[in-house]
Amino acid sequence: MSKTDDHHAVDPGAAGGVRDRDMDPAHRDASARNAEASRAQERERGEAARGGVRDMTPALGTPGGPAGWRRAAAGAAVALHQRAWRDARWSDIFHRDSRYAGDAPADPERVAAANRRGRGGEPPAQVQGPMMKAPVWTWEVPLYFWFGGMAAGASFVGLACDLAGDERSARIARRVALGALMPSPPLLIMDLGRPERFYNMLRIFKPRSPMSMGSWCLTAFGGLGAAAVGADLLGRRREAKALGAANAVVGGYLGSYTGVLLASTAVPVWSRSKLLLGPIFVSTATLTGAAATRLVLVATGTPYGHPTRQALVRVESGAMAAELLLSEINHHHLGRLASVLEAGEGARWFSRAKWLARLGLALRLGRRRGLGVWADHVVGVIFMAAALCFRFAWVRAGRSSAHDDEAVALNHRGRATRGEPEHEMEPDQRH
Repeated sequence: MSKTDDHHAVDPGAAGGVRDRDMDPAHRDASARNAEASRAQERERGEAARGGVRDMTPALGTPGGPAGWRRAAAGAAVALHQRAWRDARWSDIFHRDSRYAGDAPADPERVAAANRRGRGGEPPAQVQGPMMKAPVWTWEVPLYFWFGGMAAGASFVGLACDLAGDERSARIARRVALGALMPSPPLLIMDLGRPERFYNMLRIFKPRSPMSMGSWCLTAFGGLGAAAVGADLLGRRREAKALGAANAVVGGYLGSYTGVLLASTAVPVWSRSKLLLGPIFVSTATLTGAAATRLVLVATGTPYGHPTRQALVRVESGAMAAELLLSEINHHHLGRLASVLEAGEGARWFSRAKWLARLGLALRLGRRRGLGVWADHVVGVIFMAAALCFRFAWVRAGRSSAHDDEAVALNHRGRATRGEPEHEMEPDQRH
């Protein structure tokens, strides 16, 4: 209770006396003088605040401590307030019997025009933040992205091996896909906080929600992958191939939806990358799936020079080169928003990822000059580490971008900079 509340605590039986006193001209003059003095003090405080000096002395008590108070009379109520916080209810405009909104439906053209006005126009010269709440994702989410992408990539390899007639490699690839998927549900549940939240996400099916579809895709991928591995163990080759092919189709969504999920948010660096985030994430998914499968093939005795081993080496290099190329194209497309990729925590993760990728490609090229077979195995591990760094980089860069208030305001209007030409704006943001 503040000092003001103490001033307004009145005796219920004194209401008539208060009204009589308010009718007294002398009392009205005194009230006017007090009000003028209060306004003068407020002006002084405002001038002091603008001058960099602000009086933070509390009305009662000591700074940071509780303020003491007492009622003017026992059992007295606080003026202008209802008991039990009844005056803190929702406004009457939200009641069902309210006449705040008319019965006639809104004019679609007027709604569309209002939306266009909200998206258009120049933001104020100085944007007052924070404009949005930054993502609170921790290490579980990048790991979830990485393992999910690896599982999806391994399902691609299994389908390719089936089409090429290499049944042994296809069986191993399906097991790698299922094994890589196993950490994903626990990581997702750890990020959500409670297991029932994952269950609640499966209670609805929203095709336009990447998060809802991702939860269903993760569940379907796990079921199909387990069924395919079970068919392999039972010797049902035809069923295993069919289930593996279906799993690869679902894996295409699993490997890309995480990038689409980021791009569907209001975080500037993510939403501005919506055209390339999906392909970027598919590239790293293909890379990690191919590398993991090839290393398992080597560990299980697949000889050097085997066609599948050689093909996976080429797939790894091609996917890594595609990741670097798409990342550079996206970097230039971001314009001013690329600053979070050049400085800060996200930039450090991007730098590590790119240096690992370049080192791996250099070693892969050096293998032809006598570095030996071991170089392929080292490069596979390096590429997988680079893919993990890329996942951490995108998540960390998004957090930094959300703190850029001007970028958030401009991105809402379809721009990356104040002077961005009209032809470079998003088509749906023009007005």
